[in-house]
Amino acid sequence: MSIEQTLQERSGSKCELCGSESNLAVYEIPPDFDGSTEQAVLLCNVCTDQINNPDTLDANHWRCLNDSMWSQTPAVQAMAYRMLNRLVSQGELWAQDLLDMLYLEDEVKAWAESGIETASGDNDAPLTKDSNGTVLNAGDTVTLIKDLVVKGAGFTAKRGTVVKNISLTDNPEHIEGRVNGTRIVLVSAYLKKA
Repeated sequence: MSIEQTLQERSGSKCELCGSESNLAVYEIPPDFDGSTEQAVLLCNVCTDQINNPDTLDANHWRCLNDSMWSQTPAVQAMAYRMLNRLVSQGELWAQDLLDMLYLEDEVKAWAESGIETASGDNDAPLTKDSNGTVLNAGDTVTLIKDLVVKGAGFTAKRGTVVKNISLTDNPEHIEGRVNGTRIVLVSAYLKKA
């Protein structure tokens, strides 16, 4: 059986991200496609075009990830993670909420993140680093190394607080994360990668 036939069977002849039934094709997940169905998904032409051409990204189309991110298929999980990260980088707050809920096994998350780094290709951008000089990436978990008063929120984020699934900002000295259920901006110099 061909890859396409296997994926048609796995997906019920629907796009594995948005559920569309028209113009379906095999999408080989970069960066290290090995020719197996485990590293491919069946996608419609709309999803494929927007993945390959980030400038055409229609955020409302990707609200479908609210359903597909719960797939039991690692390839679908990896693509959902990558697309949610892309949407977060474009300021879509709803995508960050979904990303905060998404749980991936360590190997699937590492695979999904490797594609984000490859896709970004932005080598000129300054890196966000923690207090020890370790490079931080979107989705990392960090720990506060000192108490921080959160202005406007009326609480202090205590030293030792763990912040999961961080987002990077345009400023390499800041990250965003949830503390006490509130999304706040944190200075990377007061964090260490967990």
